[in-house]
Amino acid sequence: MNDIRLHEGELNIMELLWSNKSLAAKDIAKIVKEYIGWEKNTTYTVIKRLIEKGAVKREEPGFICRAMISKRTVQVTETKNLLAKFYNGSLSSFFVEFLGNQSLSPVEVMELKKILNQYQG
Repeated sequence: MNDIRLHEGELNIMELLWSNKSLAAKDIAKIVKEYIGWEKNTTYTVIKRLIEKGAVKREEPGFICRAMISKRTVQVTETKNLLAKFYNGSLSSFFVEFLGNQSLSPVEVMELKKILNQYQG
């Protein structure tokens, strides 16, 4: 499966589906209207795009929507794209930049060392 890229609005709908397993489109529209302020047609357009991308499956009756990709899959895809876009694909460059702007406690440093040791080849 190709990496599916999702924009913020699409992620809002996916979060609902990941936490609820399945929802009718009308219920998604009600929730999104309340929390984000989108009109029903906007929500339905975003759902349609998610279906076209293969991220969501529509089932009848009731236009029930189900996530076809996991949150973890999206996280991996977006992490790879973040590294490629801002750090030339370099994980070590990301860590140097990120950790250079943090104050880590001795416990956090130990935890990071433990994690790195787990992945050391």
